[in-house]
Amino acid sequence: MSARERPCEHEVPPVSTGRELPCQEELLSTARVVRIPMRTRFRGLTERETVLLRGPAGWGEFGAFPEYDDREASRWLAAAIEAAWAGRPEPVREVVAVNATVPAVTPDEVPEILTRYPGATTVKVKVAEAGQSLADDVARVAAVRAVLGASGRVRVDANGAWSIDDAIDAVEALARFELEYVEQPCRAVEDLARLRTRLARAGIDVPVAADESIRRAEDPERVRRLGAADVMVVKVAPLGGVRAALDVIERVGLPAVVSSAIDTSVGIAAGLALAGALPELPYACGLGTLALLDGDVVVDSLLPEHGVLPAAATPEVSDELVTAHAAPPERTRWWHVRLARCHAVLRSGA
Repeated sequence: MSARERPCEHEVPPVSTGRELPCQEELLSTARVVRIPMRTRFRGLTERETVLLRGPAGWGEFGAFPEYDDREASRWLAAAIEAAWAGRPEPVREVVAVNATVPAVTPDEVPEILTRYPGATTVKVKVAEAGQSLADDVARVAAVRAVLGASGRVRVDANGAWSIDDAIDAVEALARFELEYVEQPCRAVEDLARLRTRLARAGIDVPVAADESIRRAEDPERVRRLGAADVMVVKVAPLGGVRAALDVIERVGLPAVVSSAIDTSVGIAAGLALAGALPELPYACGLGTLALLDGDVVVDSLLPEHGVLPAAATPEVSDELVTAHAAPPERTRWWHVRLARCHAVLRSGA
């Protein structure tokens, strides 16, 4: 009898879905580890590894970045379990507007990248890349604005790389491109709050968005209490699932932008479920990132058309594509061991 067929006593405590936690053997028996090449280097990655899990409600994705410790990565596992074993809430809208994403590329590469996002009227541009200068960022954002035109929206993401003084200089230099907001310009929540104050005093009208200060924080509500941001960026997996993310959004109380974590279509579908369930969605969401991958695990990939994606997406994983993108045996073992450790964290309630 296989591990999937063996009786499996469910363990506690429950994950954030309110369901009991599937046992480790059940998870491992369905786990498929894939490695998909990136079309452009992004977040330091040239390949994306992730784990697909299948449960009674469909597919979930567990792809916590390798540098995350088990406690942080266990939230990503909880999100995958929610998707595969509990399903998703009903959407309140049919489609979700998505932004294009431009990595830290040279200006001449920008037009080709933007062709991957047909109909997108909002573009997020990566800035503050290690080894690059503010002049590089200005040139890249200028190229985006030139392609997008005056009516489109441009936002930049520094991933917490700037000091307050550097952020002031950078935002002032980039503000002429009419930024929608600057995402996570500084690492610390306190610095975000100080930056907002200094921007206001300098008459620089660029809103601040918090990303890592929400998804990697033990207390996301500090962003609201300290007045550290105008917008919150949320990702399903780091917050432990769609329902957990909805709870965080309600508690923080800021306008939300739903983004992905360089997911396959399985993870994108979870992000769309969150965006589709939000009562209000004033900003385009960062859920068009499948265009960064050179491959997928489903036949009908969740690539945006006319700048939108369907809110109620249920991608069916292709065995053929999973096999084609199968990770090497040593990486599969690594992910299985990691999954077991993260499962133990969830089981302990830590």
